Amino acid sequence: MIPIENSKKKTVAFYIARADGKGSYPTRRATILAQAIAKEVNVLFIVGENSPLPSDEFKSIIVGKKSNLLQVLTFIQPDLLIRDSGSTISEEVEKIQEVVPSILHFDDFGDGGKQADFVIQTLLDDSIEEVPEHYVRDRQLFIADPSMHKFEKHGLKKEPPGPLPHLVISFGEEDEGNLTFRALRHVSQLQIPLKVTVLVGERYPHDVSTLRMMALGRRNTIVQQPPYDLPEIYANADVVLCASGYMPYEIAVIGIPCIILSQSDFEVGLTFPKEQHGFVHLGLGRKVKQSNLLNAIMEPLLHEPLRKRAIERQLSLNLGGGLDTILETIFYLVEHPKRGVGGKTMSDMLN
Repeated sequence: MIPIENSKKKTVAFYIARADGKGSYPTRRATILAQAIAKEVNVLFIVGENSPLPSDEFKSIIVGKKSNLLQVLTFIQPDLLIRDSGSTISEEVEKIQEVVPSILHFDDFGDGGKQADFVIQTLLDDSIEEVPEHYVRDRQLFIADPSMHKFEKHGLKKEPPGPLPHLVISFGEEDEGNLTFRALRHVSQLQIPLKVTVLVGERYPHDVSTLRMMALGRRNTIVQQPPYDLPEIYANADVVLCASGYMPYEIAVIGIPCIILSQSDFEVGLTFPKEQHGFVHLGLGRKVKQSNLLNAIMEPLLHEPLRKRAIERQLSLNLGGGLDTILETIFYLVEHPKRGVGGKTMSDMLN
């Protein structure tokens, strides 16, 4: 790790916003990074109208509408802005360049990323366009949540499914396409003993009682709402049914046969996960055929070589260990700014 040499503490601002159906992972990643750098720099979260609330351990400032972001950045003048807010536009980032000396974006598929100083893409699309030099496209930079560490490579230790295999249905924080309902409706047609755990996200916008009524019609089926221990539930599953985005990365840290139903065309266009990575990708969830889904669920339950191969392919990716590399990048950007602006102290900002 590159140490901060200047005796005056620098300031790193985080701006996180819900976008592109990415769920809660951007917030969790920002929290991990903020905790890791908090002793070296001042950490400040900028909270917009579509931003999740940061942990109480960090100072924050409310900007309200997105249009106020530039105004707040002009006021606080951070040494580095770390942004994970979906696709950005060039004009906005160009204006931010004038007041922030270093800018780091995560998973930005917009033109604004070209104006940032560094862009880390852990979600990879199938674009054939050549990306600028300051983009790093690497799924190895995925950071596993600390709660998952004790379950790393857990799939290698699991016995073959018993008489009551366990299927987990998990479509993330929001599930705008209500794939949870679609999947449970299809799974209800399986005529085999099966334990089914349906995980409802914190911002699930649909009627949970409908899921509970459907669950009553099938034995060994439960619907769980937060809080729940997601890594432990995943680790106890024989098969997981989830969306694209960041969830397959988490699955691949543990090693579990997994079926992917994408929420959107954006997710369909991601290059990970595919069959060569140990996943079964059935395309858009709203278009999946019941027979294809049920066959995909049954295969790893009935065919042990397929189950083992899926786990081995996932674990061979060695995902989850990107923290140190990203921290090196953050400290480098703080110590070697691209532009000579910024530099207010924390007391100047908050008083």
